[in-house]
Amino acid sequence: MKQPDSSLQANDNVTQAKNSLGKLHFSVSQALSHPTEQTLAQAENRLAHTEQAIQQAQDWLGPQGVELAEELLTEDKSRLASLNKQGKRSVR
Repeated sequence: MKQPDSSLQANDNVTQAKNSLGKLHFSVSQALSHPTEQTLAQAENRLAHTEQAIQQAQDWLGPQGVELAEELLTEDKSRLASLNKQGKRSVR
């Protein structure tokens, strides 16, 4: 049985996942528009953090509770992967 504050914990995990997705999207957009080693590294770090935040939210809510978050994560992972494929040669 979950503790009485479990809904607060779930809301906190959802909020963290949501915030993390926003930061990831911004970070990937920065890397796409200014592909440097630093922006790529920041986007990769943000990706790892976002994956962890979504996993924590999923642990509390179950897979149906984070479907949209996972779709957004997949989209930004794809954007970052395409940048990594094309940008390795042109990164300043």
